[in-house]
Amino acid sequence: MAAASPAQENPKNLVQSLAKGFRVLEAFTATDSELPLAQVARRAGLDNATAFRLLNTLVMLGYVERIAGTRNFRLTLKCLDLGFNAIARTDLRERVRPVLRSLVGEVNEAASVGVLDGADVVYVERVQAGLVRLGVDVRVGSRIRAYCSAIGLAILAYLPKDEQSRVLALTPRVRLTPRTVTDLKEIHARLAKVRRAGYIVVDQEITSGLRALAAPVLDPDGYPIAAVSVVAPSMRMPLEGFLKLALAPVQDAARTISKAMQAGGAIAQQAA
Repeated sequence: MAAASPAQENPKNLVQSLAKGFRVLEAFTATDSELPLAQVARRAGLDNATAFRLLNTLVMLGYVERIAGTRNFRLTLKCLDLGFNAIARTDLRERVRPVLRSLVGEVNEAASVGVLDGADVVYVERVQAGLVRLGVDVRVGSRIRAYCSAIGLAILAYLPKDEQSRVLALTPRVRLTPRTVTDLKEIHARLAKVRRAGYIVVDQEITSGLRALAAPVLDPDGYPIAAVSVVAPSMRMPLEGFLKLALAPVQDAARTISKAMQAGGAIAQQAA
């Protein structure tokens, strides 16, 4: 017979306010990462006044933030500390890290795996050998907008079109460099091209002097659960040379990481 949980042994051990706080956190999902108060309350089974107090407590603690210009709330990166502690207990990152290391060398100065979380990409693993001189500081848990990132575009390209549109509408698209593509029609055309090609190159669209190449990590049904990318200084070689040397290894890595993720359990929801 399975052992009873502490709460089952003695209901007095259950702290109701703490349980309600976790229900508020669990109201947010990867597909509904931004919610208004009333929707949080409804999903958590609470009245609006209680949900309001809990949300504001979580805001003060740093686990939830208000979205400027709206009445919505969303989880913050601080929640990832808990999630990444759980990931660290599995062998997933140990399986992925050697694959990323194999991509870093004379051509590429960093390699990463990221997942989609709302309008953002969240890095779940990264191996970096350089890029400090370019002012790039990306680490596990870092977040970047999906519409302009190689990882984000590689994932978006393999989502259903209505889901692409929903994600792209979640946040304003701002121009980070003169090369950043922000026009919605151009982005959709780009995603169709990425899906046909199986990869994406983002050339100095986030940081001047830096280009990235990414390929999707797909589940057995062809759904994108993540993407793997490499980055290198654009001054190192022409784009054609970069593609020739980096494309096949990145696509091979994406397939290897797909198998590792399936073996270690899907992590597409881990960043939510």
